[in-house]
Order: sequence, then C-alpha cells, then structure tokens
Amino acid sequence: MESKDNLRVPGSQKPLTIEKPSDLNTIGGTVSVEINEKKITVPLGTTILEACKMSGISIPTLCNHEDLCVAGVCRICVVEVEGMRTLQASCAFPITAPMKIRTSTPMVRKARRNIIDLMLSEHYGECYSCFRNGKCELQALAKEYGVDSYTYGHVSKPKYEIDKSSYSVIRDMSKCVLCKRCVRTCIDLQEVGVLEAVDRGDKTHISTFLNKPLNDVICINCGQCINRCPTAALRANDPSDEIWAAIDDPKKHVIIQTAPSPRAAIGEEFGLGAGHSMTRELNTALKRIGFDKVFDTNFTADLTIIEEGTELILRLYKALVKKEDAALPQFTSCSPGWVKFIEHYYPDYLDNLSSAKSPQQMFGALIKTFYAQKAGIDPSDVVSVALMPCSAKKFECNRPEMHASGFKDVDYGLTTREMAKMIREAGINLPEMPKSDFDDPFGEASGAGLIFGATGGVMEAAIRSVVEFVLGKKTEDIFEKANIIPLRGFDGVKYMEIPIGNEVGEVPDIIKHLVPDWNWLKGATLKIAVAHGTANAKKIMDNIKAGGKFSECHFIEFMACPGGCIGGGGQPIPTTPEIRKLRAKAIYAEDESLELRKSHENPNVVKIYNEFLTDGPCGHQSHKLLHTHYTKRGRYIA
Repeated sequence: MESKDNLRVPGSQKPLTIEKPSDLNTIGGTVSVEINEKKITVPLGTTILEACKMSGISIPTLCNHEDLCVAGVCRICVVEVEGMRTLQASCAFPITAPMKIRTSTPMVRKARRNIIDLMLSEHYGECYSCFRNGKCELQALAKEYGVDSYTYGHVSKPKYEIDKSSYSVIRDMSKCVLCKRCVRTCIDLQEVGVLEAVDRGDKTHISTFLNKPLNDVICINCGQCINRCPTAALRANDPSDEIWAAIDDPKKHVIIQTAPSPRAAIGEEFGLGAGHSMTRELNTALKRIGFDKVFDTNFTADLTIIEEGTELILRLYKALVKKEDAALPQFTSCSPGWVKFIEHYYPDYLDNLSSAKSPQQMFGALIKTFYAQKAGIDPSDVVSVALMPCSAKKFECNRPEMHASGFKDVDYGLTTREMAKMIREAGINLPEMPKSDFDDPFGEASGAGLIFGATGGVMEAAIRSVVEFVLGKKTEDIFEKANIIPLRGFDGVKYMEIPIGNEVGEVPDIIKHLVPDWNWLKGATLKIAVAHGTANAKKIMDNIKAGGKFSECHFIEFMACPGGCIGGGGQPIPTTPEIRKLRAKAIYAEDESLELRKSHENPNVVKIYNEFLTDGPCGHQSHKLLHTHYTKRGRYIA
C-alpha cells in the first residue's frame, strides 16, 4: 500500500490487510486450530473465515468479498473463540496461535439473527418491486435465519432521495446496509474514490463529495460498485422499458449488437455455472423477443484493430522516419471507463489515446449509415441497441461526440443482467434455445474480435495482425496456434517485447498508400503492455510520468474493469476471481474453435473498405465515422 501522500483517494481498511508467510515451511509458518471439533493446519495470518472455507464450513458474510480488503463491519460472520469474552468477526480475525472455534452455537445464531433484524429495521424497500429480488444477499440471509417479522420495526418511507443523475449508475441509499463494499471497491480496487462513509453513529451513510450527484463528481461509470453491492443500493440505469416500446412500434427497425463477454456470462443468469458461452442460443432468443436484426460486435472489434493498428503505424512512421513529435506510447480507447479515468486524472495524456472509437460506437455509426443505406431504411427509424458487459457503455453512447451518423449512433446500452431480465420477461429459458447464426452483413467476425472480452485480448488481437503485416509470416509460425500466452492471465500489469529483426514482409495493399515499406522497422523491438482495473492503470501512468520503463512502450492496452470486459460492471452478480477466469476460458475456447482468428482476414471488413470506407483505414470517411476526440475533464467537481 502506498503512503496516503501518494494517493488521490481517501483512506480505507486496506493497510490493515495481514500478509501470510511466503514460506510456509519456516518455523511458525503454520498454525493448528480446531473448528467445530475438527483439527486443521492453516498458514499463519489466515482469517477464521478462510480457515472455515478450507474446512468446508459455511459462514454467512455481507461486508466480505473476495476482491476486497478486510472490513469486519457487518458482524454477520461472528463466531465463538474459546477463552474470549465476546464474539469475533471471522473475516477480520487472523489466526496467529492455536485456538478452538465454534461457528454455530446458540449465542452465535442469536447474534446473527439480531444483526439481521437490526439491518432490516434500517433498510427501506419492498422486495417484490426490487430489481435484486431473489438475488439480494440481505434477503437471502433473512430467509436463512428464519426472519418472519420486523423485530425492531421497519422503515416505511425512504430516507434518501434516489440519485438518477448518472447515465450508468443509480444510487438508492435508503437500501444501503453500510457494508462499505462500494467504498472499498472505489478506493482500493479502482483507486477512483468518489464514495466514502461520512458522519458517525446512527448518522453514518455512504456519500459522494458534498453529497453531490454522481454525474457531478469524478465517477468513471465502471459499475464495479454495483457488482459488489449486496443489496439494491446501487444498480445500473436500465433502459429496457424504452427498448420494449421500440420493439412494439411497427415503424421502428430495432437492431442489437452483442459483445462476446455478455455471451460468455449470461448463462449464469439462467442457472448455469460460469464458463458457458451462449452465443448462438442468445441469437435465437433475441430474434424471438422481437429484434429485427442481431449483429456481432466482434465485426467492429476487427474493424477497431485495423483502424487502431493503422494509427499506431502512422505514429511510429511519424516518429521514426519523419522525426516529428508523435504521442507515444499509444493507448487503447475501447474501454469507456478507462477513457473517463484518463480524462479526469491524466488529461495531459489524452493525445496518447487512440482516436479510434470503441467497437460499440463504430457499429452504431455504421448501422445508421452503411447498413441503413444498404437496407433502404430511413436511419431515423433505426433503433440501435448494444448488449455490453459494461455500465460505462451507457455513458459512452450518450456522449455528445457520438453522433457521427447525424443521429445518436447507439441509442441504448444494455447490460448482461438487463438483457437476461428481458429474456425472462419474454418467457424464454435461454439454455433451451436452439442455436442460430448472426444476421448479415455483420454476421462474420474473427476470434481476434472475440477475445477483446478478456484483459490482454485487444493487444493479442492487434499483435496477430501486426506480425503478419510487418514480418510477412503467419502468426502461427511465431506463436503456437496464434495464441499469445504472455498477454493472457490476470496479472495486474503485463509487459512483452517483440523483436522485429531484419526480415520484413510487403506492406499490405490496404495501407500501402500510407507507408511505402517496412525497412524503417528493421531491427526494432516492439514494446507493449497490458493493464486491467484503473488501480493498475494508475501504476503504468505514474511510471510513464516518471520516465520509467512503460514510457518506452509503443502500445499499451488499458481496461477499466478487473479482468477486462468479462468482469464488467454489467455482468452477472456475483463476480469473483474464479468466475472471471471461467468466463475468460469460455471466450478463449470459442476463439480456438473458429477458422477465422485474425481481424485483417475478415472478408466483411475487407468488403466494407472496398464498398464504403473507400479511402482506407484512417482515411477521411473512417475518421468521420469511426474516430473521435476526448475531453480534458480534470479533477474539477461541478
């Protein structure tokens, strides 16, 4: 943990985290404990809660979360420790000496029931009309402990006004149970820090700076707080009623694009375990719901690789051949949470951001221009919906810059959770759906576009094409099965060097008018990096500011959410490190099953340049529709 002087966020419980010994064989590295008369050995510093999980003993929790540091504020997880006068919070009690623990004595059960009763006495809301009904952790605990009445009364009127100012996140603090998960998420996991517990005693509540609406503070809309909130105090801004209205309007032509991460996770909303891709079943369900066309966002992910890759080549050519200033390293720009983060915290580096729009927004621009023309439909009658894993996509599609088509390019952003709700509302059980394909002309995409969903995927997709563009060799000849393993996994920051050598290929026809040959790259080494979660992005950005190792990179991928899009703020709840791994596994498995795995080989991408974007990548037409600019927001509070 950095010193508070170096943090831009308020303090939290993170400094209290206890480190376990690196070598368990050292003297005192492990401790023997007895839990419910069962003896086990655990590493020194293991919490009682962790020890109980290792023993297969279930302990209820509310403030605890696998992604977050210890808090110990809800006290639901209390246990008896022999020799201690009071009950102890198992999530915050490190085992440093032999002890005897009891997890379900009469005293423990009564204490837990009493805590739940007290929480319910302060919790406003009718479960039937709550969007977390059936998936609320407080509701589940009340059921588990047999709560059938309000022992200490019940709040009949909301205490706080609902904050609906944000396109992405709605705050209903009347449903807050003060677990502080959102605070620790925003401070420790993301290092943004727009939420904090204020006041004391019975006046304590979670607030923004001066209790300002979310839209007026430096929230990056990532929605990670939603994914960890145990109740409905935080939720995404759901546009499904407007989408239903559009579907029911015979004058409207309603299309939907679906990203790979929701397809890898939506099965969890229908009782499947994590790691089951539902791509083709989802296509059928969406058509039965009433969408006129179902398209694959991976198509414009492929397009993004071409545009962003060309932009990188132009920057390198400008710096190395023309000896002119070029904003390097180039940063990816497909994560709207990351884009807003850099706009607030590192506005002086906005020139380093690729000007290429995200796949969502590229698709929106093409739908209301190229597609509308081809289909003979008035673009004003087209309603464009994007199924995304990300609550920040809702903010992105409402940015004033996103009207390149002459209309709002993407009308609505839907999260995975909201899409599952619409499917259930239509009486459809997704896993039972027959499989069907995407619609033309955006039905064929590559595995490179597919792996955008996992951290490192954008970079891997880019390198698959760059290798073949520059070296004139098949990616498979350099990386087994075209899988670039060093860019995969969940390390917070990844770094890789790719030597180009003295053998280069021919410049592809599509960009031959931009660079004559690759001789200027002979002997160079391409340096790339990947970061996921804005706390890790901060590490790289601070290193660049200090002139460190990452300042020498040429291309860096940033994703705002832990794990990348598969851990997005709109994905099914819960999300944990293990769940994110399984979702990523599903994406990579689907990628390997495809014949087409490189963006530049997508025939429909080639076709759109031949027929519509005729001046090529980074040309006038593509700049008008597929590129954008950014806003220097800084840390000003409105």
